[in-house]
Amino acid sequence: KTVSYKYDLEYGSAEVEMHVDIIKEGMNVLIHDDLLATGGTAIAAAELVKMQKGKIGGFAFVIELGFLQGNERLKKYSSNIVNLVTY
Repeated sequence: KTVSYKYDLEYGSAEVEMHVDIIKEGMNVLIHDDLLATGGTAIAAAELVKMQKGKIGGFAFVIELGFLQGNERLKKYSSNIVNLVTY
């Protein structure tokens, strides 16, 4: 069984899914992705974690496209946002 979260992109929409038994209630979760642009995918992941009553421990990215200010959108989930490189 899965849960899903649909979100809009600049050029369309996308949907992410996860199994319902992956995250246990109260579990602390780090969301990691290769690229932070507008934050849409990371927000979708955070919403899935919240649906399962998990806690967002933070976000980690390899690259951030700072001019798109995706990190500002993520701060409502966690202020712990790290990346290796910002462009």
